[in-house]
Amino acid sequence: MAIQLTESAAKQINAQIAKRGKGLGLRVGVKKTGCSGWAYTYDYADAVQGGDQVFEAHDAKLVIDGESLEFLEGSTIDYVREGLKQAFKVNNPNVDATCGCGESFTVKAGG
Repeated sequence: MAIQLTESAAKQINAQIAKRGKGLGLRVGVKKTGCSGWAYTYDYADAVQGGDQVFEAHDAKLVIDGESLEFLEGSTIDYVREGLKQAFKVNNPNVDATCGCGESFTVKAGG
């Protein structure tokens, strides 16, 4: 199981941890919500909990809980700037469709 992290995302993770003054890395998860069924969650990871998987690239760490990992398998986490908007973006091969507002997604059958 693998999750990729771009250099842009790694720089943003490290900048946010430095600004905050503490933290292990970025915690990415999936929760049931929205009009399509699932949405990504982002938080600071201060510790690794039971069932967590840690992925490291470009001197930054991603922490993903075991339940979310099945939805995120094979994904690449990036940090993008589009006009005035800046955000982490998940390029997820398991996504079948997204809702009109872009806030939630459905996964492919068996995913």
